[in-house]
Amino acid sequence: MGPIPMQVLTTLLLPLASLLSCSSAAAPPPSGYRFTLTHVDSKGGYTSAELLRRAAHRSRHRAGMMLPGHSYSTMSSSSDTRPTRLRSGQAEYLMELAIGTPPVPFVALADTGSDLTWTQCQPCKLCFAQDTPVYDPAASSSFSPATCASAACLPVWRRNCSAAAPCRYRYVYGDGAYSAGVMGAETLTFGAGYGAAVSVGGIAFGCGVDNGGLSYNSTGTVGLGRGSLSLVAQLGVGRFSYCLTDFFNTSLGSPVLFGSLAELAPGAAAAQSTPLVQNPRFPSWYFVSLEGISLGGARLPIPNGTFDLRADGYGGMIVDSGTTFTVLVESAFRAVVGSVAGALGQPVANASSLDSPCFSAPPGAQRLPDMPDMVLHFAGGADMRLRRDNYMSFNQEEAAFCLSIAGTASSVSVLGNFQQQNIQMLYDITVGQLSFVPTDCSKL
Repeated sequence: MGPIPMQVLTTLLLPLASLLSCSSAAAPPPSGYRFTLTHVDSKGGYTSAELLRRAAHRSRHRAGMMLPGHSYSTMSSSSDTRPTRLRSGQAEYLMELAIGTPPVPFVALADTGSDLTWTQCQPCKLCFAQDTPVYDPAASSSFSPATCASAACLPVWRRNCSAAAPCRYRYVYGDGAYSAGVMGAETLTFGAGYGAAVSVGGIAFGCGVDNGGLSYNSTGTVGLGRGSLSLVAQLGVGRFSYCLTDFFNTSLGSPVLFGSLAELAPGAAAAQSTPLVQNPRFPSWYFVSLEGISLGGARLPIPNGTFDLRADGYGGMIVDSGTTFTVLVESAFRAVVGSVAGALGQPVANASSLDSPCFSAPPGAQRLPDMPDMVLHFAGGADMRLRRDNYMSFNQEEAAFCLSIAGTASSVSVLGNFQQQNIQMLYDITVGQLSFVPTDCSKL
């Protein structure tokens, strides 16, 4: 259970770049960028039921690694002094850009759950198959290696590293995928297909020569988290937004916007805002304060403090683009399941399980029945209204109505991307605020 591009004048661009002594010079970038995210299953030709099964499988892996006791640990051994960062992995959306001079296509898993941007590099010790040429730093006039003394090295390697030595990294993801190599600085090219392409130099990234695991048609990862190596932080603009289109229509792209383009779309509904909570234990993740849940106007019997972020760094709710189904702490999950069962007029299905429950559909059913809105109540009075299709799905193969929310025995909850469909999400890191508004994302 990984960043993104943005605006800025050259004077604002990347203090990190100067510390990396990057020699590439780029023209001042525009005030904003636009990309299109594509779903990792968009080319698979899957049925709705298959999409749900695949997403549920990835969500279990990702949430399992994001939740306490399983993630964000640093390990080393006497036989391998390279630090290992265990990350969440299993991102859901791809973003296309280019790296180097001349530019080489870079198809990245966009990950709000991690910071490091990396791509496969020559000379490959071990690389997974990719459709585009593998980036070769020796063939790029804008590549600059990073040493252990550089600011880019500190987040990935803290010991056994002399100042002049090459900065190495090793990331291991929760699904078993990994990337290892050296850190450097490079020029990334953004915006192809949306007007003139724009190149920005001095972006710290990982040059992966030893990579393995599932790639989901990617050549690496772009980190969109809150840390110093995040692409958002490096570009210096401090804000980005995305708007995820219908989960079941994988042919639709989802816009992701940076800088001045990240403004929320005007609409009939008023934008809502809630503080982003900084969690020193998990500094790269976007935490918010969930205070309660309602269904059909009735507040569910969830005790106050159930979702509180504790002093030890556990608890709270992570907003994540790479987890499909929202994951709620067990007591809240039970309350939601009971309320949904009541709305459907059916008994609770598989009451002992923390998996997303399904309820038998009546004979001849072709779609979901009418259901009340679910509302997530966040700190600051921000209410996220989830329409029926944001929390329920119809499994035609099994003739079942399924709740697209799961439970966890952990103390941490995760707001998944299924619940974020057709809601524009704006992350403003500068002021520490998450804003959102219902939007037809296909028209943004």
